[in-house]
Amino acid sequence: MDNGDKGRLYESLHNPEEFTLSFELVPSRGGRSRELNRILCLAREIAKDGRIQALSITENAGGNPALSPEVLGLEIKNLGPEVITHFSCKDKNRNQMESQLFAWDRESLHNLLVITGDYPKDGYKGAPKPVFDLGSIHVLNMLSKMNRGESLSENDVVSPGTIQATSFIKGVAISPFKLLESELMMQYFKLHRKIAAGADFAITQVGFDARKFHELILYMRQNSLDIPLIGNVFVPNLKVAELMYQGKIPGCVIPESLYEQINWEGRSPDKGKQERLTRAASLLAVLKGLGYSGAHIGGPGLTFNDLDFILGKSAELSADWESHVFELSFWPDDAFYFFEKDEKTGLNLEQSTRRAGWKPSRHLLYDFSRWVHDLAFEPQGKLFAPMERFCLSMDESRYQGLLANIDHVTKFFLYGCHNCGDCTLEELAFLCPQSGCAKYLFNGPCGGSRDGWCEVYPGKKRCLFVKIYERLMSKVGEKEMKTGFIPPRDWELNKTSSWVNYYRGRDHLGKKRNS
Repeated sequence: MDNGDKGRLYESLHNPEEFTLSFELVPSRGGRSRELNRILCLAREIAKDGRIQALSITENAGGNPALSPEVLGLEIKNLGPEVITHFSCKDKNRNQMESQLFAWDRESLHNLLVITGDYPKDGYKGAPKPVFDLGSIHVLNMLSKMNRGESLSENDVVSPGTIQATSFIKGVAISPFKLLESELMMQYFKLHRKIAAGADFAITQVGFDARKFHELILYMRQNSLDIPLIGNVFVPNLKVAELMYQGKIPGCVIPESLYEQINWEGRSPDKGKQERLTRAASLLAVLKGLGYSGAHIGGPGLTFNDLDFILGKSAELSADWESHVFELSFWPDDAFYFFEKDEKTGLNLEQSTRRAGWKPSRHLLYDFSRWVHDLAFEPQGKLFAPMERFCLSMDESRYQGLLANIDHVTKFFLYGCHNCGDCTLEELAFLCPQSGCAKYLFNGPCGGSRDGWCEVYPGKKRCLFVKIYERLMSKVGEKEMKTGFIPPRDWELNKTSSWVNYYRGRDHLGKKRNS
């Protein structure tokens, strides 16, 4: 596929007459397992049937090691359907990502779902090291540069023009299924940034509430976020429903009302499977009626007969899809919705509910830090020039190490500084992502938080970006939170003075100031 040929999946997503369907495959741990054989047999049946345009292949889903998605992707690609390979940030540094992407481009695996990735689980002899060198927006930015044939390094030894442009189609994930205003809005703000970084389409996280699905597509229309949107239609078995209810599958929520209904349905001879398939068919019909560009179907152990039933039943229900909205109302009553409810349809009105009665709280450390920063680190600040002279003279003297220690110790006690030398405190409400985020994210949250808690430390540590929202909404407003790009950490600056790096123009803010 050359750079001008976007491929069948892209064409389908942009064809208003076509409702694009994809099906998710989850590779097992091992390259020759029975489950892998079952998946390949299912893929052959789906390819022969022809109603599904693409097969999506996860990468180490749930943080567990599994067969690499491109291996299965190449086998399936030869069967005929388009392949969407998941590209996760959790296990690779930026050099390995670039190398892998060049390989996938050579193999014509061009359709990607770019995700942060679930925090890694137990592996060989214990817990693996989480990498998260780049976030999903960094990867989107990198892919956009690769598609333009641009160099990815400031000191690239490759001559200009010798790197051939790639042809990646970049999908992203978005979750409207968040309980708190702060948690939900940071998801939406990050979607703005993802699209600005080059996202070509979006797939929702797992959910079972028609009003929430409507909220997302209505928000995108109102904010001119004009990329195709695919709704997630997931069919859990009883075990997976239990895990989702308990919060043990990151980003996937079964609310109590649905959990109780699934358990009640599970008393039937088929353990409620028919009801779950019918619910999936109803959601598929509703998504099509709402104006989604397509649907992404998945679930553990689904057979081709299950898929055939969902597609057939959905076609029956599509003509009267509005009547099924009330059957898909599974979200806590006290959860935040962006729009007012339309009591007549069960969906949303176009009137926003934002900040009804919401009052920002005072953050003394943030206010103090902002004041000091404006004095000493903004060029117009009264202490900028003397602070710059002091730091640079110390850096050129035998007290260089002392200055670095003062820099680190001060910020360690105030912010938990990890001494990265490329500071992002000013951009992130003086909350350090190196100590405050398990995935070290800069440009918005992952999708794994639940009820405002970090995916990795539920009930113990609040999501960093929930706290950032609470601080910044009282100061900068929405526009600044929807825009901007914080580049990845420059590891060459590790354990050096961030003050010196800023004044010398070595870190990302210093470079920006001098540009």
